[in-house]
Amino acid sequence: MKKQEGELQEVRYYLAIDIGASSGRLILGHLKEGRMVLEEAYRFENRQIRKNGHDCWDMDNLWQGILGGLKACKALGKVPTTVGIDTWAVDFVLLDKDGAPVGDAVAYRDSRTEGADKLVEAKISPAELYARTGIQKQLFNTIYQLAALQKEHPEQLEAAHSLLMIPDYFNYLLTGVQKQEYTNASSTNLVNAAKKTWDRELLDTLGLPRRLFGPLSMPGTVVGPLKEEIAAEVGFQTTVILPATHDTGSAFLAVPARDDRAVYLSSGTWSLLGVENEAPITTEESRVQNFTNEGGAWYRFRYLKNIMGLWMIQSIRRELNGVDYVAGKTRVAWTLDVQAGEKQWSFPDLIAAAESAADFPSVVNANDDAFLAPASMITAVQDACAGSGQPVPQTVGQLMQCVYRSLTLCYKNAIAGLSELTGKTYTSINIVGGGCQDNYLNRMTAAVTGLPVYAGPVEGTAIGNLTVQMIHGGEFAGLVTARQSIRESFDIKEVLPQ
Repeated sequence: MKKQEGELQEVRYYLAIDIGASSGRLILGHLKEGRMVLEEAYRFENRQIRKNGHDCWDMDNLWQGILGGLKACKALGKVPTTVGIDTWAVDFVLLDKDGAPVGDAVAYRDSRTEGADKLVEAKISPAELYARTGIQKQLFNTIYQLAALQKEHPEQLEAAHSLLMIPDYFNYLLTGVQKQEYTNASSTNLVNAAKKTWDRELLDTLGLPRRLFGPLSMPGTVVGPLKEEIAAEVGFQTTVILPATHDTGSAFLAVPARDDRAVYLSSGTWSLLGVENEAPITTEESRVQNFTNEGGAWYRFRYLKNIMGLWMIQSIRRELNGVDYVAGKTRVAWTLDVQAGEKQWSFPDLIAAAESAADFPSVVNANDDAFLAPASMITAVQDACAGSGQPVPQTVGQLMQCVYRSLTLCYKNAIAGLSELTGKTYTSINIVGGGCQDNYLNRMTAAVTGLPVYAGPVEGTAIGNLTVQMIHGGEFAGLVTARQSIRESFDIKEVLPQ
């Protein structure tokens, strides 16, 4: 029925289920006079558990968080037209022929991949692997997780009939439909960058069963409606759509860049710094500098460098507050001017502490594997300083100043490498994600790189997720108009070099 003039238009809601390393958020989005409006409907904690000798994701907790968030939307009276899920990359669930999980969802920071690169390199050289996939070497990449699984539990691979990345698995629980989404699949180090599909020859070389790897689906693909029992439990029916299920893929879509000389920085647990390219760069020079070509929506390649990011700050905060990230894992003692749990440190507290120690000079290589999953981030930073002959942080302020200096130096070096490899001179940095709220980090980034910083939007990943859904729903004609709406909808703050 056509709306009469003056009659209120029905609001069409879209729901982004955005799950990061520390929490999950369900963000409702709708358009009002062409501008995107967001509302956080629900938030829940993400955590890891020690299980069968490994650090694993608490999948039951995540699933209950998703269901709880859907019920919260119903309680708000805002039923989404479509739903899309994004999470971190590289981690997966194996399913048997009946669709039941095989083994545990082991977390990428678990130590099982130590030495797994040697197992892979015995079958294919790093140079050939990079030339095929364009993915930077990170010990937690899915290719190394599968190599570790081949060695430890070959029976699990024998029993498995499909492999689903974490968001693919939750889509399956919601709909009963198994789809493998392209952007997250590209992070596995098993997708051919040029062909944009699973590299079958590589799978054979590695001895991985082809049956695990089916057709890849692009963002915007319909997964299906909620299963009847799920719809009954949450109180409504809706359709699940694939966004860019790799959270960085979604975040990059939300960058309101002004021109093609802008560097993108998705700032969260990881700092992902790079640009968008129409084609992958898989040269030996690119491999040596460890840049990655991650597949994006509409086959836009994210050419970027993984930097340890706010994980270092988050880990230090947890330790200071006496909080365990992995339940059941033994704590390591550390020495600073405060005791664990003596006070509850907020992020503004840590920023203030860093500012109070502005003259502390030490820096560490934030990309060093020593900071990937240390028993204590505090002692890892102190040990790195001592090992390089620099002053060792003795106070919270000195520790935080060291981390801030180290992160911004990594940003500067990554931009220099990016310019060398692409032949472009970059003129600005666009930061999206939770880290864009840290104005001290923004100011230091501008000062160290000498480039103006544009900070925002904060919920970049959720916005990118919603963008794909809204394009599918006909709200935007395409990405250009969507990004124009993002520029007009959210407060983007400019930070100039000091």
